[in-house]
Amino acid sequence: MEQERKIRVAITQGDTNGVGYEVIFKAFEDPMMVELCTPIIYGSPKVASYHRKALNIETNYSVINNAQEARDGRLNLLAYDNDEVNVTLGSPSAEAGQAAFKALDRAMTDFRSGLYDVLVTAPINKSTIQNPDFHFPGHTEYIQTSLGEGKKALMILMNETLRVALVTTHLPIKDVAKAISKEAIIERAKIFHEALRRDFRISCPRIAVLALNPHAGDDGLLGSEEKDVIIPAINELAAQGIQAFGPYAADGFFGAGTYERFDGVLAMYHDQGLAPFKTIALESGVNYTAGLPIVRTSPDHGTAYDIAGQSRADANSLRQAIYTAIDVFRNRQNYDEPLQNPLPKLFHEKREDSDKARFAQPRPKDIFKREKPAGKPEKAQES
Repeated sequence: MEQERKIRVAITQGDTNGVGYEVIFKAFEDPMMVELCTPIIYGSPKVASYHRKALNIETNYSVINNAQEARDGRLNLLAYDNDEVNVTLGSPSAEAGQAAFKALDRAMTDFRSGLYDVLVTAPINKSTIQNPDFHFPGHTEYIQTSLGEGKKALMILMNETLRVALVTTHLPIKDVAKAISKEAIIERAKIFHEALRRDFRISCPRIAVLALNPHAGDDGLLGSEEKDVIIPAINELAAQGIQAFGPYAADGFFGAGTYERFDGVLAMYHDQGLAPFKTIALESGVNYTAGLPIVRTSPDHGTAYDIAGQSRADANSLRQAIYTAIDVFRNRQNYDEPLQNPLPKLFHEKREDSDKARFAQPRPKDIFKREKPAGKPEKAQES
């Protein structure tokens, strides 16, 4: 029996002064991880070696020059660049930001060439990574532009029990209200609905939609967005067959555990959804980018400069990000497989053949017509 090919997981190193390498090495201390997938770290061997020695971590890796050289059963480190990178653990620097960008850019190129299956990104510093080729507020927007093929990305923060998607992502609070529109809510909810069905195999997902204003606007007293924008969007989604409910005031919704009744929660802005999510699921949370051809996840934490180099970072979120990426990849394969080679139109072909055969048969009035007995003369009619 042919052995199933292992899923190739690309992992970008992230900011080289943060905890990226620490959580990567800790995640792969368990040898079972390389039995699950074929990991390819996009990074620098010198930087990796520096981190491993500083943290006294014994995780081994093999240096390769291109993704085609990656082998099963080991941790592969792709040396994407020969530039020297000085590591200053715990401190942001333009050098560390550019090292993070080069690894990410190489990963984008390799995905276009089909050299790996899923992408897991270690944390970056959104300020130091900025350059003429990266002028985005985060990974999500950059990957959407690089690999989206015109599709819109949706940020989903998730663990085993809670999935929170965002209508707006990295926006200043002063700009949120004007960015909330009926069209934006419907667009995000439809992407969310499709991701729940295809990526997480939930056949009939239920989505809770949060309000924008305190107390869901208090019937217009604290804001009219609920009446003018959010409720009409929910009604339109319902008309399209999507089970969307709300709007719910965020404080009571999370405080009372109402989220447990839904498959997904659509929040209006970043902190509205992520603050309660991280309170509930910080150590197991995963950031998943839905809606794009590529399956991309990341741990639900930042560079953590305050503990970088101290061997205090928890690798569980990165480990969960790897598990999630693999699960979504398999779910998509299983969901798409029946649709890739549809059956020929046998119904129409068989019906046409059946019609021809039916019309070739004796007409109903002929069916009961008796054949004349052979060799017997007809009886003479009496005059």
